[in-house]
Amino acid sequence: MLIFLGAFAAVPLLLPWLVSRIGARAFYVAAALPALAFAHAIVAAPSVFGGDIPFEEYRWIPAINVSLSMRMDVLGWLLTLVVTGVGALVMLYCRWYFRGKTAGVGQFSAVLLGFAGAMYGLVLTDDIVVLVMLWEVTSVLSYLLIGYYHGRASSRRAALQALLVTTLGGLVMLIGVVLMVVQAGTSSLSAILADPPVGTVVDIAVLLLLIGALSKSAIFPFHFWLPGAMAAPTPVSAYLHAAAMVKAGIYLIARLAPGFAETPFWRPTLIALGVFTMLLGGFQALRERDLKRILAFGTVSQLGFLTVMLGYGTRDAALAGVALLLSHALFKSCLFLVVGVIDRQLNTRDIGQLSGLGRQAPVMATASFIAIFSMAGVIPTLGFVAKETALTALLHEAEAGAPWGLVALFGVVLGSALTAAYGIRFLWGAYWTKRDVETTDWPDPPIGFLSAPVLLAAASLALGFLAPIVDHWLAPYADGLPEATAGVEAPEYPYHLALWHGLEPALFISLGTLALGAGIFWLVRKTQLHKRPRVLPFTANDVYNATLRGVDFTSEWVTARFQRGSLPFYVGTIFIVLVVAEGTALFASAEWRAQLDAWHTPTQLIAAPLMIAAGILAVRARKRYTGVALVSVTGLGLVVLFATSGAPDLALTQILVETVTLVVFALVLRRLPARMGEQNASVAPLARAVLGAGVGLTMALVAIVATGARQDAPISLEWPPLAYEIGHGRNVVNVALVDLRGWDTMGELSVLVLAATGVASLVFITDRSDNLARRSGTARARVGLGRRRPLVETDSGVRAQRVGETDAPRAWLVSGAKVQPENRSILLEIIIRVLFHSVMVMSLYLLFAGHNLPGGGFAGGLVAGLGLVMRYIAGGRWELGAAAPTDAGRLLGAGMAIAVLCAMVPMFFGFAPLQSFTFEGELPLIGHWEFVTSTIFDVGVYLVVIGLVLDVLRSLGAEVDRQSQLPEDAEVKTP
Repeated sequence: MLIFLGAFAAVPLLLPWLVSRIGARAFYVAAALPALAFAHAIVAAPSVFGGDIPFEEYRWIPAINVSLSMRMDVLGWLLTLVVTGVGALVMLYCRWYFRGKTAGVGQFSAVLLGFAGAMYGLVLTDDIVVLVMLWEVTSVLSYLLIGYYHGRASSRRAALQALLVTTLGGLVMLIGVVLMVVQAGTSSLSAILADPPVGTVVDIAVLLLLIGALSKSAIFPFHFWLPGAMAAPTPVSAYLHAAAMVKAGIYLIARLAPGFAETPFWRPTLIALGVFTMLLGGFQALRERDLKRILAFGTVSQLGFLTVMLGYGTRDAALAGVALLLSHALFKSCLFLVVGVIDRQLNTRDIGQLSGLGRQAPVMATASFIAIFSMAGVIPTLGFVAKETALTALLHEAEAGAPWGLVALFGVVLGSALTAAYGIRFLWGAYWTKRDVETTDWPDPPIGFLSAPVLLAAASLALGFLAPIVDHWLAPYADGLPEATAGVEAPEYPYHLALWHGLEPALFISLGTLALGAGIFWLVRKTQLHKRPRVLPFTANDVYNATLRGVDFTSEWVTARFQRGSLPFYVGTIFIVLVVAEGTALFASAEWRAQLDAWHTPTQLIAAPLMIAAGILAVRARKRYTGVALVSVTGLGLVVLFATSGAPDLALTQILVETVTLVVFALVLRRLPARMGEQNASVAPLARAVLGAGVGLTMALVAIVATGARQDAPISLEWPPLAYEIGHGRNVVNVALVDLRGWDTMGELSVLVLAATGVASLVFITDRSDNLARRSGTARARVGLGRRRPLVETDSGVRAQRVGETDAPRAWLVSGAKVQPENRSILLEIIIRVLFHSVMVMSLYLLFAGHNLPGGGFAGGLVAGLGLVMRYIAGGRWELGAAAPTDAGRLLGAGMAIAVLCAMVPMFFGFAPLQSFTFEGELPLIGHWEFVTSTIFDVGVYLVVIGLVLDVLRSLGAEVDRQSQLPEDAEVKTP
């Protein structure tokens, strides 16, 4: 089972390529995988029914006891047959549905097969946490499938609606799962159901789980998303909205019923909502003219029926419920596929435009009649067997005086009549010859196009005759529930599925619903119900749209008042929250303990006053650059404190960060007024001063209290030996970053990548890439491999020295001649020329020495970035393009890819992610050498930091320079 789950994850990746090569025939390959999974389930049937339940497990996240565990009991086996069997037929059907089409089919096939795999895992997993994960995967994939026609606004709206509703239910369900796992002490579903926990928290958890199930299975008040999802291609409707996705919620109810059906609110909630959904869906189906929407609202009605039966919580009701589940998957997917054939052949699904198809398409009509008979409960179909079982179970409960049994019986009887009515309306609308409608010309479809619905209809009919065998399949699940509800006398013999139980009351009730349904259909035709105004002035879909409009209005109102484009306002809000939250925590403490020393080293007596003075002067500064420089003084003072406190690595990193930060500020300040308040004067200076003093005082108190809060020895004392024993390095900081805390560093790298992308997105208009190096002939001459010639400076620029020009002067910088004369410094060019290569070598030294000495990938990357800063300052944007003739995004991506590979590669050899390895040996002249693989991770850090600096220089530097040099009326475009 785990192998199949892995195959469902891998094979979809190949389908887009396969579709590009052989077109829609690739669906044959897609169908093979669910077909094999179906065959595997058939082979496993003897073990399932014999009590030797197949179980496979892979310990995925041992720290929280989460496993990829697959358990195929009777309920899982049944849903596996539905998911894989119907899935294989739908894949074959797609081969004909998408014949002649290529646009988007590759992605569609991959997503559809991936969805089949997610459902396969969902119905078989024994871990409730993994179930939630797969639950959300199905929501995301269904969003992609429903929105297949992404050029249509209706498809996009329907996809978003389905995603929002089901995901919201899934988030509520996640909370319930967390509560359940905490209360049960395990995430294993079988263990939870074997010994169900009890208590108020468990009841709340079950309620939250039911909300997720009801939203997924389109039960009122979440029913409105399903008819809207009919904007999807018909194979999606047949698979997701008849056989698979909407069954996920029903499956969860059926899975939880043996353990939690006696929860106080279980039966009232599910029966009330199920009955109402059944009646609402059936009534609305009678108002529709589109064949697909008739089936959609019919599906809503049938899902309500399933909820009533599987949620009732007795053995006979559960037996009827699982039989209904199987029959519904067969007849409803058959009908959806038939509608797809009609739509594909005629480009219409409107019953007002169809006439006379029954005689022209007898095979398709026969399959439709069988499916409708099964849906309405007409003998000898499987639907009749399931419906009679349901009526018998509910009739027994009602006769014994169970109040919810009477409600369920009345609702199911009336709902079954509506089912028969809209079933007749479907057949009449699709196949009857109508007097006032011209006979429709029917082009016969390929036989393969009809094979899937015909097989599904045949299965609905055959399983009715094989009802005893079906009972043997399904009874083991039903036997896990009580024979009857509390206070109701159990029947003498357990009920069983059979095609004929004799002239029992349920049979006559069933016949009565068919007669009543025919009468309702006649009444609907007479009254032209579809033309009448709706009963209520609004629908659930209107409520959904109103809710979205309310959310939009609220967000706009909040944004207008709080996102005002004022940085002081944002910072002030953050500081107010900080002071209030921390102040409350401080003053709520029973006691304060402090352990303070006046100073640790005499250097602090010099550095601290300078930092304080710089901070005060920065507040008083009126020029922007002066304020930034004074703030940097406080950072440089921190460098002194680090250096004198035994942290040279931190001191090195701090001074590099301060330098790069100062450069970035200088780049930004070029586009701002030199003096603060020239355009927008500061307001409320007194309030700002009070708030600033409050923040400073709060943080001082936090620092004072923190010094005395520790009661145990700090864990940092163990880091030096861990760094040497595990990471084989003596630089504790660097080893911690690339080994002990590698996951944190990977997260920080992703933040750096996002920051660089954000900065570039704000500055570049259409494309973040810089084309200076590629457009500059001087750059190509400078970096050309094997043909590099000296450069000569001319009146028109810089060019390569021609053959014979031996005495031409060489330019110190490639693009120095492009700098305006008033901005050019020959002395600076000479210094940069001398120092640049040394700086880059120093950056590499820091990279590789950082494992044992101060340095590392972060510090080395900053030094290399400062080298690029030097080239940019000396030669401008053209020099930057020549110094780094590559896109910053490539460096960012390469660095992140190296870091991710360092995390993933050990997993393929059975080790933990980011596991490091040490190689050592002896070499002549060099002696003993060691290499730790975490150095490769550090290389990724190095590249990401260089990419970040380069991206900042390209965006805030080169691009701003270019835009500032454009004429005022010129359009700003990317170089």
